[in-house]
Amino acid sequence: MSGFSPELIDYLEGKISFEEFERRREERKSREKDGESASAEENAEDVEAPSSSRKASGKSQSHDETDGETSDGVSKSVHRVFASMLGENEEEEEDEEEEEEEEEEEETTEQPTAGDVFVLEMVLNRETKKMMKEKRPRSKLPRALRGLMGEANIRFARGEREEAIVMCMEIIRQAPLAHEPFSTLAMIYEDQGDMEKSLQFELIAAHLNPSDTEEWVRLAEMSLEQDNIKQAVFCYTKALKYDPTNVRYLWERSSLYEQLGEHKMAMDGYRRILNLLSPSDGERFMQLARDMAKSYYEANDVTSAIEIIEEAFTKHQSLVSMEDVNIAAELYISSKQYDKALAVITDFAGIVLEKKVSEKSPAEEKKDTGPVVEARESQEAVTDNQSHPVAESSAAAVEKVSCCIPEGVPIDITVKLMVCLVHLNILEPLNPLLTTLVEQNPEEMGDLYLDVAEAFLDVGEYNSALPLLSSLVCSERYNLAVVWLRHAECLKALGHMERAAESYAKVVDLAPLHLDARISLSTLQQQLGRPEKALEALEPMYDPDTLAQDANAAQQELKLLLHRSTLLYSQGKMYGYIDTLLTMLAMLLKQFLLFSRVF
Repeated sequence: MSGFSPELIDYLEGKISFEEFERRREERKSREKDGESASAEENAEDVEAPSSSRKASGKSQSHDETDGETSDGVSKSVHRVFASMLGENEEEEEDEEEEEEEEEEEETTEQPTAGDVFVLEMVLNRETKKMMKEKRPRSKLPRALRGLMGEANIRFARGEREEAIVMCMEIIRQAPLAHEPFSTLAMIYEDQGDMEKSLQFELIAAHLNPSDTEEWVRLAEMSLEQDNIKQAVFCYTKALKYDPTNVRYLWERSSLYEQLGEHKMAMDGYRRILNLLSPSDGERFMQLARDMAKSYYEANDVTSAIEIIEEAFTKHQSLVSMEDVNIAAELYISSKQYDKALAVITDFAGIVLEKKVSEKSPAEEKKDTGPVVEARESQEAVTDNQSHPVAESSAAAVEKVSCCIPEGVPIDITVKLMVCLVHLNILEPLNPLLTTLVEQNPEEMGDLYLDVAEAFLDVGEYNSALPLLSSLVCSERYNLAVVWLRHAECLKALGHMERAAESYAKVVDLAPLHLDARISLSTLQQQLGRPEKALEALEPMYDPDTLAQDANAAQQELKLLLHRSTLLYSQGKMYGYIDTLLTMLAMLLKQFLLFSRVF
């Protein structure tokens, strides 16, 4: 293989991947091209200036060659194009006899007529347009080696594989840019059952004949059979270079990117698919947009998820389903855009918010019901009432907002509506909605209970949140530490210290390593006059082995010991206080020694 390029030898020996082989090959070709251009410039500078007589003769000769005309009024440059085209056609005839070639060469020297030139120009225009649409690859195998290539194929067909391999290698040595010998070698190794070697040569053949998109796709499938996902991605990328609007190729490559964990590359591919889909592919667009929004949400990229779902709602409003409304509302709520979430729910779920205005006077009460308005108008009205209180007078206007939910709206969307109303401080329509929620079984709908309860806690409506949290902690499925923690915080905010301490104790039982729960429990026990239980809540959380291996655990333990030492000092227990301080100092010393060893 002394005549082969270094990158080809490394690739065939398995030292580098095909991607690395192509990169090195392109770099080498670029260097060779730069070297050739530099040498050409040097040669041009070394040429001496011609004499005045030679300049004149050269100029007249150039003028005759470019602008000279024959007796029939046709320029010589057109004659040269015509002759070169006929000469090219001669070269493409492989099986011609020598006598026919000589006759055709003589015909090229004959002067064409004006009609022939006109026909030639029409043919040239037609061929140029065809070449712009499709570039047909031409073989780079020299005529002198075509016989040997045919002989190699015949040897392979007869079962003489070794001889065929030797012939192909010789052709590669003399014509390294021809793809035919690599294709034949791939078939030989495939016939021998060496699929890995066969794929190697197939990839080189495809690299030398890159415009065959179907071949790249076939190689991608072969790469997947060998569990080489990166190489399959590379093959699909090559296919897309010559067929960039092929949705199937984009889809397959994006799926492979997901398997490789390349989330951004996968999403970029799916975005290209969305841009390529026609308006008639609405269902396909919506399904892909849903999947992309979910994937972005799982990757904590809520902004991109919102952009995708908004684009889907804008382009295909008639195809928006309840699932889409639920996804959009969830995205807006997670980004705290409650007004937009409410707008989506009311626009696409058929839910109507109605504002009722009643005027009260000392003598009589008149009620006027206004028309149904949009969700945003209702929000603005409620906000205006809060920011501009009505002056005291004999008559006052009172606005009430009611909610009308049609049948068939899923409970998930109803709960998201409640969350939006709570955060937007539109509390009047919530009573009937809460009644509908508590009718659901907390064992099955506990996550919805928790969503509404946390919304109430966020705005300080602890009395409304407590019944929902109490239902959850009494259930079997949602008897969890996180729910008990929210229950304890709610009770503490309402001043129910005894019950709050019990809930915090439950959190510590379910999650012994929850530091904040331990500190809160200790504080409550101390306030309730139970110093021993307060100290008990701050007992060490980790064993010595864990502290020696886990730096994060050591940090947590130090925080707990700090609170414990403060509590011991406040209780006047100096022996325990000093003992805790010494324990903290020992831990800090160990961490310092460990840190010094590392550095």
